[in-house]
Amino acid sequence: MFKEILLVFLGGGSGSIVRYLLSQVLNKALITAIPLGTLLSNVLASLILGILVGFLDLNNSFHKSIWLLLAVGFCGGFSTFSTFSNETLSLIRNGNYFQALMNILLSIILCILMTFLGFILTKNSISTTS
Repeated sequence: MFKEILLVFLGGGSGSIVRYLLSQVLNKALITAIPLGTLLSNVLASLILGILVGFLDLNNSFHKSIWLLLAVGFCGGFSTFSTFSNETLSLIRNGNYFQALMNILLSIILCILMTFLGFILTKNSISTTS
């Protein structure tokens, strides 16, 4: 169990560092209306996870350590959006179109609402303690 946790830890840390550096470079170099660093890390992590899932479909002997390091760890650290994308794709591949649509809508709407709620709660707690 320790080896598995260590693999996820190393992959996650690496993915987080790459996401941070990518965002720093792109967001400073290219001033746009959307955060390109975050968008690119989400898109690339989804692509990497898709490649890993495709490889897993082709090769049933895909080693669990590689999966933990790259898919769970690196892609998870690089972007949790990749996991969301893979789970939604699995629903679609299994013919669960309504569930896939609900997963998309609920994930986007609830995450934005929770981010807003966290912002409001923080703003209110800072305002009342000042």
